[in-house]
Amino acid sequence: MTTPRTIIIAGAGIGGLTAALALVAKGFRVVVLEKSEQLEKSGAGIQLSPNASRILIDLGLEPLLAPHVTPLDSISMISARTGRELTRIPLGEATFRYGAPYWIVHRADLQSALFTKASEHPDIEIRLGAQFEDVASHARGVTVVQRQDTTRHQETAIALIGADGLWSSVRNHLFPDIRPTFSGRIAWRGMIEATQVPREFRDRRVQLWMGRNAHLVAYPVSGGRRINVVAIVEGAWNRPGWGEPGDAAEIKPYFDAPKWPVPARLMVSAVESWRRWALFSIKDGGAWTGGNGIALLGDAAHAMLPFMAQGAGMAIEDAAVLANCLAQTPGDVAAALERYAGQRRGRVARVQRAARQTGRIYHLGGPMASARDLGIRMLGGERLLAQQDWIYDQRSG
Repeated sequence: MTTPRTIIIAGAGIGGLTAALALVAKGFRVVVLEKSEQLEKSGAGIQLSPNASRILIDLGLEPLLAPHVTPLDSISMISARTGRELTRIPLGEATFRYGAPYWIVHRADLQSALFTKASEHPDIEIRLGAQFEDVASHARGVTVVQRQDTTRHQETAIALIGADGLWSSVRNHLFPDIRPTFSGRIAWRGMIEATQVPREFRDRRVQLWMGRNAHLVAYPVSGGRRINVVAIVEGAWNRPGWGEPGDAAEIKPYFDAPKWPVPARLMVSAVESWRRWALFSIKDGGAWTGGNGIALLGDAAHAMLPFMAQGAGMAIEDAAVLANCLAQTPGDVAAALERYAGQRRGRVARVQRAARQTGRIYHLGGPMASARDLGIRMLGGERLLAQQDWIYDQRSG
């Protein structure tokens, strides 16, 4: 039997660990179940816009993250047709404009900082190698069945939070008919040592190259020591999972001349080891709670396409809103989880739709691409930034 304020979280990813820290800050005790024996060191770069970075700062993560994050100066939008920069979206003044910085960071560095912070807290218990198996709701809350090695164990808590990713076991228990949908897009991810590329590639900016049926993103991570490269292409390969090794000979033809200019092809060629990830999403608005002491957050609730760079940001926002809602009515968990779902559903659906539309715009070709490029030049960076205010200026804490 656990204490009356214990919450169990399935998944020790970014969303799960942020939720653990947000919940203990509100006076709860948290048990985190993570099926892996150790947290993965792999992954790719993450953009943390101000709506997410302010939550992490409020939770005390800034000292741990400071050696690893790179404050972003701008997003450079580049046409693959011409090789010319269309505009730069200025982000160097994000702290002044939004009250928090725009950071770029390697996923492993962020997860390590979250894990370290959570491990130090006496009211957070992280169990590695602990697999969520089943859950039953009752008048006292929920009873969660977990397995470690060959041992099965039951534990009672006031709530179970499924933060166990795209292929969530908790979501499958709640909503067995909801399945991730393949987008027809594949993300190829790789790293380049910063010393191996020209100086202009090391600037504190995101380079966004837009081409027909493909786009390319590059930016510095690990304090500027490495360059994260992501190539998004259209294709039929759709194996579930994160980071299957990819053959460079398969990705390079997407970026051949004359469709792509020399700098973009140099970045693609400089990556020695690629990993690919089929892009799936969950229905617009997400799937949140069954009203029975169980709720979802992050990719488990609303996996989205990455074209607004808000996957991690939305999970971090989820964590803050969830903790606030549970703290408001700790004696009525069902009402708190319904309130959490109500506060998140509309915003997440809007971000999901924006991401899908942005992906279509990035991959235009022919006359439509020319019209897109002209529109971006005419709008300019300042107005393009203003169009993101509804995302970046969100206060979830």
